[in-house]
Parts: sequence; C-alpha cells; structure tokens
Amino acid sequence: MKHIGIVGCSAEGAALCYRTICVEGEHYLGKHGHPEVSLHTHPLQLYMQPIDLGDWQGVADLMLDSARKLAMAGAEFLICPDNTIHQALPIVRPQSPLPWLHIAEVVAEEAVSKGYKRLALTGTKYLVESQVYPEKLADQGLEFRRPTEAERTEINRIIFDELVRARLLPQSRDYFVQVITRLAKEEHCDAVILGCTEIPLIVTPEISPIPTLDSTRLLARAALRYSLEEADAG
Repeated sequence: MKHIGIVGCSAEGAALCYRTICVEGEHYLGKHGHPEVSLHTHPLQLYMQPIDLGDWQGVADLMLDSARKLAMAGAEFLICPDNTIHQALPIVRPQSPLPWLHIAEVVAEEAVSKGYKRLALTGTKYLVESQVYPEKLADQGLEFRRPTEAERTEINRIIFDELVRARLLPQSRDYFVQVITRLAKEEHCDAVILGCTEIPLIVTPEISPIPTLDSTRLLARAALRYSLEEADAG
C-alpha cells in the first residue's frame, strides 16, 4: 500500500477527507484497516492572504512546503482536499517531490461513470470563477452551469464565515438547496458538484434535489484505490 499524503488547507475539509480514508479503508482491508496516512496543513490564514491577492505562486509555495514535509514523513503521493487551491496545482506539480491526484479529474470521471451530462458547480467564488473545473469537465465532454453572482457571493460567505468553522446552520443548508433547485429547474443540471470540501457537511444526498458529486469523499476514495493498486497487482 502506498502511503497517502494529505495537503490540507481548511481543517474541516481535511478532516472529512482523512476520516473517509480511514473509515472506508475497512472495505478493502478489513476491520480497522486503512493505508498509512500523513497530513500537513498550514493555517488557513496564510492561504487566504495570497488567495485574496490572486497570488497563485504564493499559494503554490505553501503547498510545496507541505509536499516536502509529507515526502520526508514517507508519503508516496499527495492529495489536496481543497478545490480552490487547485488553481495553483499547475505551478506545484512540476516542482513537487511527489505525484498528485487532481480533485476535479476525479469528480469528472465519476460524473461520466454515472452518465451525467450537465453539472451545477458550487464552491467558493474563487473556485467557481476559475478554470479548475471547466477544463477538466470539458476534457470529459461535460457541460456545467455556475450559480448567479449573487448566489456565489452568499455561498462564499457561508463557506468562510460558517462551514470552515464547523458552523452548520439550517438556514444555510436551506439556501444551498434553493440554489441547487434553481440550477436543476432553470439550467437543467442533472447533478451538482459539491466543489468546496466542506459543503458535503451541510448538503447531503438526502436533501439535495439532484444527485451530488461529493468532491471530498470522491478524492478520498480515489486515494484509497490508488494506494492499493500496487498491492492488488501483487
């Protein structure tokens, strides 16, 4: 089994990813089994400074520092349970001591496997207005629709004022459902990308009006499969 390295950004998203790897590892390895996992994260505060400035080199520097520390801890490949900072991954990958899985690639592959055609994209304003998902979805022949500017602003507020602080409020849950419902009805989306790794904490398959693509858990499951590939081949 390959040692998984998690480059964290926000605590709640990293924790959900870590927990998913450990809990779902049992499906492959038996009771209490999972691959070796190491996690490193700088304070979210340090990430927000370059993100607010659009300084993706500054974001990449933080990610690379985590990557080097995880390599020293024995990790053999890396994942990042944070969609927004994937904007820096093209800078990171050529300099990284270890290979990375890409969260948007994992989500796009899942969408294709489920037969979805047009996806609603939710997440931070930085993520929704970026090319992180459009490029990977286009590679798979998938369409997508974004929330309106006003919806993006409110979702961004919910994420940074509430979700990253583990505040899960009923009115915010209802707002997400309202936005997803509109995208399904007006934009004919057949699934929704939960493109902030905290959103699955508040938007579950049971309350969503259309199927969800949970980027956090999908990345964790992809890491599990990748970790076990060599063991399976043996």
